[in-house]
Amino acid sequence: MRFLVVGPGAMGCLFAGRLKMAGHEVTLLDYRPERANLLNSNGIRIEGIGGEATVQVPVITGKPAGTPDAVLVCVKAGKTHAAVEKLAHQLPEKAHVLTLQNGLGNMDVLREIFSEHRVLGGVTAEGATLLGPGHIRHAGKGDTIIGPLGPFPESIEKIVAAFKTAGFNSRAVENIDAMIWGKLIINVGINGLTAITRLRNGRLPEVSGTLRVMKDAVAEAEKVAIAMGIQLPYPDPLEKVIDVCRATAGNVASMLQDILSQRKTEVKYINGAIVKQGKATGIPTPVNNTITSLVEALQETFEEYLS
Repeated sequence: MRFLVVGPGAMGCLFAGRLKMAGHEVTLLDYRPERANLLNSNGIRIEGIGGEATVQVPVITGKPAGTPDAVLVCVKAGKTHAAVEKLAHQLPEKAHVLTLQNGLGNMDVLREIFSEHRVLGGVTAEGATLLGPGHIRHAGKGDTIIGPLGPFPESIEKIVAAFKTAGFNSRAVENIDAMIWGKLIINVGINGLTAITRLRNGRLPEVSGTLRVMKDAVAEAEKVAIAMGIQLPYPDPLEKVIDVCRATAGNVASMLQDILSQRKTEVKYINGAIVKQGKATGIPTPVNNTITSLVEALQETFEEYLS
């Protein structure tokens, strides 16, 4: 298959590199010419589980030269519109646009730009850390789920099959909203807390203070999901969050990576999304509101940190 991957972050580089290694035609889209030049010179370097490899993936900053079968959107949630708006008139009509991003609202943004039947949602439990431009550590494997299946289920299954050839455990589902909410609640319980405390995932359930806040944040998110009629893909959200913490004990969560690198985070689309949906459904969300406010305060005052 022919893939256009939007965004050379950890997940974008992981999927671009692995798909190219599996024999697919892959192009990576970046908005920074100097970084694109660097990646074109040095390739994408992947280390971690599965060993080390350097893969040459062409990186562009403008209009794609070919006609991709699928576009994988891997930018931060706040950059979705800016990253893909120019692609609206540059892609073949049958090309699917698949978000593999964190948080809520990405599919809505894509549907404003592309026809609804072309937009797919996705979640991935693959773990990757960006060590430098085009240099990632693949820290853990997990399921990659996309959907909804119809219309054009055969083309969606082709994407799933391509992901499998690249070593990703993938499948398609009808109700992708449930899967997106399932991952959202996991991120609600982990990401903001790691950004505030600078703890690795595995420590959150071990420290009494972070465990208490995690319980309350996850309980609020579960109440909002129930009020919205979302059927979560697991029976006990808090237990699921704790299981993920333990399974990824050594991981530095993506939001903590952003804080440590003094980059803007996705808290608005994670804990902040719970606050927004809580207001819409009449569910109080004071803990998620506090987490959101504290992380936003951190990212607004990077230059004032004490060394």
